[in-house]
Amino acid sequence: MSLAAPGLRARPDVPGLLRRDWPLLPLAATVLFLLAPLPAGDATASGKVGPADAASLLLVLVCAVQALRGRVRALTPLGALLLGAPAVGLAVATVTAGDPYAALPGFVRYLQVFVLVPAAVVLLVQGAREFRLAAGCFVVLALVQGAVGVVQYATHTGASYQGEDIRAVGTFGPGDVMGMATVVAYGLVVATAAALAPGLPSRLRRIAAGCALVLVLPLVLSFSRGAWIATLGAALLVMALAGIRRALTVLAALAAAGVVLVGGLGVGSEMVAERLTSITQVSSAPDQSVTDRYTMWAAAESMWRERPAAGVGLKGFPAHRDGHASLGLSSGSDTAGAGQAYIRQPLLSPHNMYLLILSEQGLIGLIALAGGWAALLVAGLRRLATGAGARMRDCGLIATGLLVWQLTDFLYADIGGPSTVLTGVIIGLAAWWALPSPAGVRGGTGVRGPVPESSSGR
Repeated sequence: MSLAAPGLRARPDVPGLLRRDWPLLPLAATVLFLLAPLPAGDATASGKVGPADAASLLLVLVCAVQALRGRVRALTPLGALLLGAPAVGLAVATVTAGDPYAALPGFVRYLQVFVLVPAAVVLLVQGAREFRLAAGCFVVLALVQGAVGVVQYATHTGASYQGEDIRAVGTFGPGDVMGMATVVAYGLVVATAAALAPGLPSRLRRIAAGCALVLVLPLVLSFSRGAWIATLGAALLVMALAGIRRALTVLAALAAAGVVLVGGLGVGSEMVAERLTSITQVSSAPDQSVTDRYTMWAAAESMWRERPAAGVGLKGFPAHRDGHASLGLSSGSDTAGAGQAYIRQPLLSPHNMYLLILSEQGLIGLIALAGGWAALLVAGLRRLATGAGARMRDCGLIATGLLVWQLTDFLYADIGGPSTVLTGVIIGLAAWWALPSPAGVRGGTGVRGPVPESSSGR
């Protein structure tokens, strides 16, 4: 036993922290490995396993090992049902598909994102400290990717947008223009929730507020209407849950930042204004991207009407698209810039997660997946409303904000690209908050007794 000299701060026990927290390293890697740039053209390539996907598989493996050792959180029967039910719908959609072998890769991908990764997060994250570590990784990822995106705009090295290479896409490239916008939005929601959390130290809340203000710029420069809408909705909900006084302060700061950046400094002002105006022109004068989206939505609905129970099968939308789409659908979208030559990207999904599930998995899959997400949202909001876990209110705000962002974004986007794996992490964090461990059960050992809140966070 050693004693630190008086007046000196003891050094952190790094080996002890690694021994205790090593199961969380794959979780941090799943988020932070998205900082690694991918070769041009690989962002959305089918069958590619990126560094983040590999880390998520390691996360699942570590969870399985820890479960065998009895060192994971316990789950209530309801929690096990919500996390495991999607596997049933996925299996049905795979078996009943016209070509089950072609549907098998889709089954593996959906199982990874919507079952295995969320379950691993729920079981391995023991308390609020581990949750905050995972949430902090989202902010780090957002700041780095956002910085790359701002440089791309300033130096005209981004993705092509209206004839100029100025669209901020980070390291994701023009083949995944939503990648940077998605991770920046995640970080902004986490930072906003942390800035509003009453239980965190004031210094940490000020840092979080600064991060949120900084992340507004790359989000604007992504020119992603969907990310803007989802971020605004999630941020407003988090502010409302945190309290009106705090909400008005942060909202005023974010609005001021937007006015200064776009109005005062002229950062993409004309293009941003045009992009905002286009949101209200979806019916009167839609651009081709909106027309394509409506056409694919109608095609997805037509597929569902043809096979309402189980859908056309996983990975079945591209094969059935032309038989259900109208002539208004274009052949694809143009991508270029950010180090990539001109490529015509085919339209292989309806860009609406709920309609994609409905068309490929039918009502069975939609109830299993979307029904579970809705249950997690209701349970999470209920915990916040009743004041449960008061010492971890920041975790509740972060989990709820991220889940609301994802569910809103699913209205006009679906899974695809390297950042898809983060969807599983977000669902896992939301489930961690919404589904507390059974009272009196420590971890997954089944040992009865009180669990100190200071160590477990529960």
